[in-house]
Amino acid sequence: MNLHGVWAIYRFEMARALRTLWQSLVTPVITTSLYFVVFGGAIGSRMQSVDGVSYGSFIVPGLIMLTLLTNSIGNASIGIYFPKFTGTIYELLSAPVSAMEMVIGYVGAAATKSVVLGLIILATSAFFVDLRVEHPLAMVAFLILTSVAFSLFGFIIGIWAKGFEQLNFVPALLVTPLTFLGGAFYSISMLPEPWRTVSLFNPVVYLVSGFRWSFFGQGDVSIAWSLGFTAGFLALCLAVIAWIFRTGWRLKN
Repeated sequence: MNLHGVWAIYRFEMARALRTLWQSLVTPVITTSLYFVVFGGAIGSRMQSVDGVSYGSFIVPGLIMLTLLTNSIGNASIGIYFPKFTGTIYELLSAPVSAMEMVIGYVGAAATKSVVLGLIILATSAFFVDLRVEHPLAMVAFLILTSVAFSLFGFIIGIWAKGFEQLNFVPALLVTPLTFLGGAFYSISMLPEPWRTVSLFNPVVYLVSGFRWSFFGQGDVSIAWSLGFTAGFLALCLAVIAWIFRTGWRLKN
């Protein structure tokens, strides 16, 4: 493996993020604070606990997951779209860097930025609520796996997109609504039938549930289903990316 090529791509993408470091750090802190003011204050005062967990603590995993999904997709999609937009993608394709090394560089940088943001939100949340993490290793595993999986998904979107408006299409109109409807701020056990059963067809439910299990030891679905879905989605994205580089779809035209 050409580690120098991977490091060059990774370093370039991280440097791009460091140029807006202030916004990258302040924005999630302010956003998290507002969520706790609105959800934790207004709703939490009327909803004392969910499954034995205070509502303010209960929404922390969902809040982190919402940030992970949107930022992983956004970071990875814009990272690969810009070379397409400027035409430098042809230099990358002709450089002595394999497709796998290119993916590792872009996806690794996007996932790193998402993990850092997730940890910032976790630290910010600790100022508002009492948090406990019953399974810290599982929490870190879900944090990394989810960031990598959706960075791969964002990489696919960046290749698919023909314009800047398409970059925001999937996150804004698909991922964010699915996250809000996926139990990020409530338990699907609180829903009446048939909506409880319908919610099980929302893939984000399995991500949020597994991540919440790592905090409180309980979730809406089995931890095995959550891990299986995350690993399966990651494998599917890898297969799609392998097909893209094998066929040159949206890369060479």
